Amino acid sequence: MKGLIIDLPTLAEEGQGFAGEVPDSVFDLPPKDAKPVGPLSYDLHVQRFESELLLTGSISAPFEFTCVRTLHPFIQTISVENAAIAIEIENSSQIDATEALREEVLIHFPADPRCDDADEPHECEIDPRYLAVDKPSEDDVKTRPRTEGDDRWSALDALKNSDSEP
Repeated sequence: MKGLIIDLPTLAEEGQGFAGEVPDSVFDLPPKDAKPVGPLSYDLHVQRFESELLLTGSISAPFEFTCVRTLHPFIQTISVENAAIAIEIENSSQIDATEALREEVLIHFPADPRCDDADEPHECEIDPRYLAVDKPSEDDVKTRPRTEGDDRWSALDALKNSDSEP
């Protein structure tokens, strides 16, 4: 896999610019999470400060998320315009900064992705069929609300009643 490899002996003292792309396979996310739909792009200035590298600039990658309101997929590009990443230099002549770039993008994922934040925003409204508790039997909602009580609480009620007995 191609990544961002920084060769320390050839890195200029005042720093050096790096621009390019890393294949979307770098993200390796579980199938139910966001799905990368393009490469991780970077445009960075890299400079060495004693025992660490400082990478500053911009990184971005497009992902397909599922809206938490509508459950529809949408594309959103995660962009970090003022990225500042520090990498500790160990005893090597080359540093692979790919994992640090990957992590920086992942920590900027939205907690609750919504399609109105998409690259091409959609109207983000909950389908009214899912709002009503008492639904007619003719609707096409696949999971209907329960008519009886939630029996998970009965186990707790049994504990409460056994504690109060002498």
